[in-house]
Amino acid sequence: MDLKTDLKTYLGEKKALVEAFIIGYFEEPIAPGILHESMKYSLLAGGKRIRPVLCLTAYETCGGNGQDIMPQAAAIELIHTYSLIHDDLPAMDDDDLRRGKPTNHVIYGEAMAILAGDGLLTEAFRMFSNNDKVAPAMLLQAINELSAAAGLFGMVAGQAMDIISEGKAHDKKTLEFIHRNKTAALLKASVRLGGILYNADKAKMDSLTGYGEAIGLAFQIVDDILDVTGTTEELGKPQGSDENKNKMTYPAMYGVERSKAMAKEQIDRALQSVELFGPKALWFKEIANYLLKRSN
Repeated sequence: MDLKTDLKTYLGEKKALVEAFIIGYFEEPIAPGILHESMKYSLLAGGKRIRPVLCLTAYETCGGNGQDIMPQAAAIELIHTYSLIHDDLPAMDDDDLRRGKPTNHVIYGEAMAILAGDGLLTEAFRMFSNNDKVAPAMLLQAINELSAAAGLFGMVAGQAMDIISEGKAHDKKTLEFIHRNKTAALLKASVRLGGILYNADKAKMDSLTGYGEAIGLAFQIVDDILDVTGTTEELGKPQGSDENKNKMTYPAMYGVERSKAMAKEQIDRALQSVELFGPKALWFKEIANYLLKRSN
């Protein structure tokens, strides 16, 4: 690892590797062609690929070569993209813009958008399960981890609570449930998966878990803040959309300044969690500090 490389370069290089793998994976035509096109439209629409980058960073921080788990890292992005397609649907958040572009259902219709999300989610696990460079036992454990974080014990549960809580009186317990599950669970899993696939020892897994929990919650708090303070150009969607839908968010509950302080508390916790790795934790620390800067 070149300690002189700045974070922008590091993220750019990792993102390029992930995207090259995804493009190659979906190069062969899939019938019907409109389904293939719809999946690729959202999958290649941009984004920082932070979840696969966190997975690769964890694996390399433990001592591995990230190229060895590229199918697993990329599979996380397929799951994330499926969730965005479904979140944007009229029956869910009803958004017309995602990353500055028309959302999937606006271009391909609701039925094809649903099927594109279904296809990405299902294919993600086929992609994830194929890797002869990782011991089968580690792959099985990682699949268990990922399915829990993406489903009933993570993202799906958080999204369900988010929907049924719209327009209701804000309460701290519900707010934390939504944020820890809808967004933080998959981010935390992305970090832990790198350790699991490497077969890291308990001390390293505890370190990665602490970092993942903190960075996951901080990520969503910062997103809540940016929905209030950011611009449409920065967000890739209309500013203030959370407030317009009366969603439970940290700024709505605590105000912007207190939310910023809470994000910093989580970032500080994340930084402390990876001290075990010493200099090898450089990129974890850089990512955490970058996230904090976004909220200021």
